[in-house]
Amino acid sequence: MSNEMALLQKDITDHVSGKLSELESTGLNFPPNYNPQNALKSAFFKLQETKDRKDNPALSVCTTDSIANALLDMVVQGLSPAKTQCYFIVYGNTLKLNRSYFGTQAVLKRLKGVKDIWANVIYDADEFVMAIEKGKEVLIKHETKFENRDGGIKGVYCIIEKEDGAQELTVMTKKEVEAAWSQSKTGQSVHKKFPQEMAKRTVINRAAKNIINTSDDSDLLIEAINNTTDSEFEPSERKHVDEAEIVQDEVDQNANQKVLDFDTIPAERTVPVEVRNAEPVYEEVAKDPDEEQGRLFDNLAEMEPKF
Repeated sequence: MSNEMALLQKDITDHVSGKLSELESTGLNFPPNYNPQNALKSAFFKLQETKDRKDNPALSVCTTDSIANALLDMVVQGLSPAKTQCYFIVYGNTLKLNRSYFGTQAVLKRLKGVKDIWANVIYDADEFVMAIEKGKEVLIKHETKFENRDGGIKGVYCIIEKEDGAQELTVMTKKEVEAAWSQSKTGQSVHKKFPQEMAKRTVINRAAKNIINTSDDSDLLIEAINNTTDSEFEPSERKHVDEAEIVQDEVDQNANQKVLDFDTIPAERTVPVEVRNAEPVYEEVAKDPDEEQGRLFDNLAEMEPKF
């Protein structure tokens, strides 16, 4: 890492750490065994590898405020890139945090009243029975066999179990899942490669909506979760990001300094001079979030023992 990038890392890490200390004093709690400083170090390691669509390093093209706020959202949610719970995407000159479905599961378990969350695929030969009881979808039976996994997928469901024993069921048919996938900029290559895992991701993201937006947890945690919500929900529900929206996002972000204020960071340490002096170039998105999710699955597959 160059001296300039090392100084940038130190400045941002120091400011994020300072803000975290303030938030902890007002009641912010982290998951057990979660170390924010280790997560920040892991994040900067990943950021050195993160590039936009034109292969420009994220740390060079993204604004300091967007980098810092993405990192703050990460640690407030208790996420770690080392555990493939999140990754970073470059939108124009703005860095955004994205959760993997592993991360969404971890975040939901942090919310009050949530005990567990899981998802299962319904295969063509499975017997799946559900009912509507008092207006709520309820799972009656799901019987499957090991050999059914080689067959086609006809649906997927997610169950969020509350601490009081109640279960929230979310079901999606194959057509509903494919409708969500059809908006992907990857041409569904990732979905075809990992259909089971991507189907689970889609239904988990859909199930997360009501839990997150009806939670009575701290506004700080919910705000951090919702900051990544648009990019994490399935493509059919994600807004198309065009130049106008990127510009507006940057205007809103720069106008709102209530989360972090980086006026004390020397301007020469934010981004290289040649980047600061250049006219901003806006892109739709550097890398599709689904493509990044597929990369995480590839990495996990490489870690599996070979027999």
